[in-house]
Amino acid sequence: MLPIYDQKSRIKLLIVVLALVIGAVTVVYTNLLVSRLAEREQQQIDRYARTQRFLLGTEQEDATTNFLRTEIILENSNIPVLLVNDEGDIVDWRNITLPSGANEARRIAFLQNELAEMKEQHPPIVIKFGGGLHNYIYYKDSLILTQLRTYPLVQLGVIASLAVIAYLVFSTSRRAEQNRVWVGLAKETAHQLGTPLSSMLAWVDYMRSSERFAGEEVVEELDKDVKRLQIITERFSNIGSVPVLKDENIRDVAERAIDYLKVRVSRKVVFKVESLLEPDTTAKVNIPLLEWVIENICKNAVDAMDGRGSITLIIRHGGRNNKQIALDITDTGKGIPKSKFETVFQPGYTTKKRGWGLGLALAKRIIENYHKGRLYVRWSEVGKGTTFRVLLNG
Repeated sequence: MLPIYDQKSRIKLLIVVLALVIGAVTVVYTNLLVSRLAEREQQQIDRYARTQRFLLGTEQEDATTNFLRTEIILENSNIPVLLVNDEGDIVDWRNITLPSGANEARRIAFLQNELAEMKEQHPPIVIKFGGGLHNYIYYKDSLILTQLRTYPLVQLGVIASLAVIAYLVFSTSRRAEQNRVWVGLAKETAHQLGTPLSSMLAWVDYMRSSERFAGEEVVEELDKDVKRLQIITERFSNIGSVPVLKDENIRDVAERAIDYLKVRVSRKVVFKVESLLEPDTTAKVNIPLLEWVIENICKNAVDAMDGRGSITLIIRHGGRNNKQIALDITDTGKGIPKSKFETVFQPGYTTKKRGWGLGLALAKRIIENYHKGRLYVRWSEVGKGTTFRVLLNG
């Protein structure tokens, strides 16, 4: 059976797909712009190199040289350029901001670092002169081109952040909707149980006062079940309310839950309760709700074993630094595939022909929302069994 809220997975997937599509389109388009701008800068630096070759090869000053110096050399206002001679000395530079107040040694060191960076980015443009002399023009990408190259990463980060926020907002809203459904269902169930329960209490009182049923064991058993129904009604009433947590003897609570359950399931199921802690160890719990959790886990275990096997509840230290109290409930049932360790706690998930698949979902909410603990599958192997761990605060 599919989970009740399976639709939310599709919407979350849609959010991820849209984010990926937007990111991919952004990267492709930005790379196209980067390619065009890089090509334009290459053409600009080529013109710059030809102009430098001409100006360095002539000694005359006329309208032509002034025009070239103004329209080509000075036009380059964004591409960092270094002019280097045959000896490797830096002769001239443009669009490089030197550190303010730098002395000659620091300035040379700074320019040499710029030169090393330029050598890694682009090969030099060689300017040949007579007599075998050469100059070299080194350059690197402009600040605009550099920023444009990193822009897709920034935008992808923004898109990813927005996708995560949308995912969390959706999950929170769906969780709030589920909580409202849980609370409404629980309150209505408690209300509906109230009337027949009152009638049953009256019948039990009548049977106790009647000589016809004197000494009948069925009256006492019926009274136990009616009281159990009262506890169940109280449990449903507590859903949506803040339960009162008290320091309770955790072994007594566990044994009481198991004692009630073991006479109401198949006698071929063997129950065992062990404690590795001191006899008077307590935990902050709400007894009716914790007993409900133990019952739900054990009932699922009985179903997984087809009414034949063993269920062992061991109480020990657990959690971080063993500061919490752990209830490990192990059965010898069919086991759970590792891929289903989280799915089994989803509302509506069940492998049975009957039932709504709410038992483990309710148990997880009771432990994690009301007791601030944890409920998870600690171990399971198909065909061998499963261990559920309940972590409680001491």
